[in-house]
Amino acid sequence: MAEGPQNGADRENNTDRLRDLEKRLSRMTPKPEAERPKAAYDQAHIAWRMVIELVAGIGLGFGIGFGLDYLFGTTPFLMILFVFLGFAAGIKTMMRTASELGTKPGETAPDREKRD
Repeated sequence: MAEGPQNGADRENNTDRLRDLEKRLSRMTPKPEAERPKAAYDQAHIAWRMVIELVAGIGLGFGIGFGLDYLFGTTPFLMILFVFLGFAAGIKTMMRTASELGTKPGETAPDREKRD
């Protein structure tokens, strides 16, 4: 249980302890053993995932645009705008999935390493 409010030093100590625990746990957990990249055995799954991501983006854009058009009375304007925004979001998500194709299971995609 907590003894009281923590000051900055206590929080920093807890953060260091959590990082140390994460490092020890990552060393202890076994990595999947795979010599081939994901694309070698999982192409159909990734292709369907990319299609679903694109359709979901368009569908969400359509739903949001249709709802806002109904709410504001601007017949097709917002629906068309949000369908294009959903299409752009779906393409962006597909590109992120495509960047994972060359990685092995358990690895992160190169673009995700830059962001972390």
